[in-house]
Amino acid sequence: MSFRNIVNKYLNNHAETRDHHWDPSLRTIYFKTTKDRGMETLKSLLASSQEYEIHSISKEHGEISVHHVQGKKAFIVATVIMVRPNRTAVDFSVTTESLLPFDFGYSTKLIIDLYEKISKELPIIPEKDRRQ
Repeated sequence: MSFRNIVNKYLNNHAETRDHHWDPSLRTIYFKTTKDRGMETLKSLLASSQEYEIHSISKEHGEISVHHVQGKKAFIVATVIMVRPNRTAVDFSVTTESLLPFDFGYSTKLIIDLYEKISKELPIIPEKDRRQ
């Protein structure tokens, strides 16, 4: 983790997850579920929360776009991809809407919060078991 990465994390208004991210909190999390169950779980979590407003759902592409309406406004795209049977990846891309070109890490906090909510509903596949 370089100094540039840390500064960029807090002085940026966008964050997204990926498999080999330098920040461990922004690495893709895999769940032991199917794509359809993952989409339904994510959809029900977002629909039941007053923090989020679902914009659109594309089951074919495995994407749900959402507006975060409480606190700072943000636009979130959640992608659900089944990589193997009962092994589904969930990735997020979050852009905070503000007058300033940075959000002091707010978009990263939203991703961490969403992963925590999903992990209460679906079992996580530990990182050491993903390579098998």
